[in-house]
Amino acid sequence: MDLEENLEENIEEEKIVAEAARAAETAEDSRALYEVKMQYLGRSGKVTSLMQHMKKLAQELRPTFGKRVNDLRARLEAMFAELDARAKEREMAKKLAAESVDVTMPGRKLSHGALHPVTIVKNRLIDIFAGMGFEVFEGPEIENDYYNFTALNTPADHPARDMQDTFYVQGGLLRTQTSAGQIRLMEKKKPPIKMLSPGRVFRSDDDATHSPMFHQMEGLVVDRGITLCDLQGMLDEFVKAMFSETSKTRLRPSYFPFTEPSVEVDVSCHACGGKGCALCKGTGWIEVLGAGVVNRRVLENCGVDPDEYSGFAFGMGIERIAMLKYGINNIKLLTENDVRFLEQFKD
Repeated sequence: MDLEENLEENIEEEKIVAEAARAAETAEDSRALYEVKMQYLGRSGKVTSLMQHMKKLAQELRPTFGKRVNDLRARLEAMFAELDARAKEREMAKKLAAESVDVTMPGRKLSHGALHPVTIVKNRLIDIFAGMGFEVFEGPEIENDYYNFTALNTPADHPARDMQDTFYVQGGLLRTQTSAGQIRLMEKKKPPIKMLSPGRVFRSDDDATHSPMFHQMEGLVVDRGITLCDLQGMLDEFVKAMFSETSKTRLRPSYFPFTEPSVEVDVSCHACGGKGCALCKGTGWIEVLGAGVVNRRVLENCGVDPDEYSGFAFGMGIERIAMLKYGINNIKLLTENDVRFLEQFKD
């Protein structure tokens, strides 16, 4: 018998099937069974290697030889599929037995997250002022000296800089207030302007009510005929929406280099209704923000004619509003990320 006949007649299908079955019996799990399967049906497996002998056969013998190899492949694939199904069924049964699931027990309640109280207050502030027609503008956190101080009527020798000494970096400084965003917007947009500038600010300040990094929300309105009365009317609407319908505002004279006149704004205590309590230290009033009429020099620095336009600006610490609204007595609680504290603000 020549080589061609020997190849065609002696594929030994039964021997290969029996050999594969014995190898499969030693597999401990479905992964090991897969490795055995690849020894026979993989790209370098025994069945695949048989097809490489096709080129040694005469043309008329190749169809018969190919059919026998394909039939062998089909038998092995069916065998391994059945063995794999059994192996996976045993593995699942073993896993279920180990878990000992009690179907009568109630399901576990999935915990859900919540927004940080500072984010809650920030979103609420934006909603309130957006309802009054304000647009949001967010400036860069790393500013230069001009936008952070000089353009806001705070030159290099101004004593107000000492109160806002900040963190300097190469090419600039971490902004001490979001007022810099007001300057940037006034340079690009002519009045009327009604903008809100929220964001992080940085100062070398640290105690129970102050932090080196905190969030600020500043607002600016510039148009013809704007006065301090417009400011108080807007703030009255703000405190009613933020605290309670009975809240009122009170303006006290103050000083800021970028506003003239300048005021400190108090809100009637929402805890006691103005009667006096521990929160308001018995006064019935709580300081919430600073504000004033935009200084003429600030308008001039931005190319706005102060004889034609006027405006008011205000700024508040978002953490302070959150502390007042939720009765938080230490600002550090807002940055410690204590889950027990944060869980109190879930809906």
